[in-house]
Amino acid sequence: MGTHNHHHDYNFNERYEFAGKAKTFSIIAIVVGIAAVAYGMLMGDHILVERTYANLLLMGYYFTCVCAAGAFFVALQYVTQSAWSAGIVRIPQAMAGILPIAAIILLVIVGLGLSTHNLYHHWHAEGLTDPKSANYDSIIAGKSWYLNFSGFLTRQVIFMGLYSIFAVILAKLSYKEDLEGGLNSYKKSFKLSAIFLVIFGFTTPIWSFDTIMSLEAHWFSTMFGWYNFAAMWVSGLCAITVILIVLKKAGYMNWVNENHLHDLGKLIFGFSIFWTYVWFAQFVLIWYANMPEETVYFYKRWEPEYKPWFWLSIIINFVAPLLLLVDRDAKRKQNAMLFVSILLLAGHWLDYYIMIMPGTVETHRGFGIVEIGTTIGFIGLFTFLVLNKLSKQNLVAKNHPFLDESLHHQI
Repeated sequence: MGTHNHHHDYNFNERYEFAGKAKTFSIIAIVVGIAAVAYGMLMGDHILVERTYANLLLMGYYFTCVCAAGAFFVALQYVTQSAWSAGIVRIPQAMAGILPIAAIILLVIVGLGLSTHNLYHHWHAEGLTDPKSANYDSIIAGKSWYLNFSGFLTRQVIFMGLYSIFAVILAKLSYKEDLEGGLNSYKKSFKLSAIFLVIFGFTTPIWSFDTIMSLEAHWFSTMFGWYNFAAMWVSGLCAITVILIVLKKAGYMNWVNENHLHDLGKLIFGFSIFWTYVWFAQFVLIWYANMPEETVYFYKRWEPEYKPWFWLSIIINFVAPLLLLVDRDAKRKQNAMLFVSILLLAGHWLDYYIMIMPGTVETHRGFGIVEIGTTIGFIGLFTFLVLNKLSKQNLVAKNHPFLDESLHHQI
């Protein structure tokens, strides 16, 4: 490639050193999370246990979605043969690399939630599919061929297993390219990414139907999958941006400049508007059609305990990025991008909260030790695993065929 000759001032063998405060704080956060979950499971009544499960599902799903978005980002860059991202691709690769761990954690949560009847009890309770039972529910009975214990867990294993396999192979091929050079690994990655994107595109809506929509099994929305995908993608882009800026502030990755940040900002801006479009389309059609089997979903979310959060979600996830990122300069400033990214990560936590809580804890909503502790724990776990993964390889894919273009990237 001859990249080294042009850019002798960049250290392409630079590695992140995972030590000090970052390591200490992430471990403390994990301990806080474990303590909060233990408190919720052991100290409280049945309602607190249900709340704990609901929060575990929220953070387990969010964690897995962000890691899956990392894999999606990597595959998308290969298939579109994008050059701008070659210098930052190690960050989403690290996120993709921990997807198997996130997937196992989510699988344990949904498996335990099902078997203890603390999650998905709307379609998993006794007698719902038995016409002779007093609990018989014709809608649930009609869906029982799809919504059942074995089918549900089998789909979870297949979908998350496939995502994890592709994510790990794509990351490994990139690390191999560092050692061997040439285009062999790149060409394999291109083909694998094309296959992965097709599988991912077709299965993520079904995965979100299963994991989140089936919490309220009477209700359905054909837009729910794309709404979840948009939330996943924006959250993933924000996580990449936060990690990148934190590394830059620590003195790493000096080959990344404001042009790369600008591109991430445009993606976050554009897909926040796409998220709003799908959110609004789903909401306004249900509100306008006013059909009882559909309005039941929003009726719950317009109860006094959820309504303020319902509107706050729109302000954070749509109005904030619209106003804060519409300016070109804002997308090129580290502090502005860091603020918006953290704000949107909090906003999409709230978005998932509104998706999950009314279908699990209903009016017994709370905000206390369990909610805050579980969130802190998962943030710590994500930080620990991603930074640990990052520290294992060079911070740049030094033999990436488009690296030279990424270094000269200007917009």
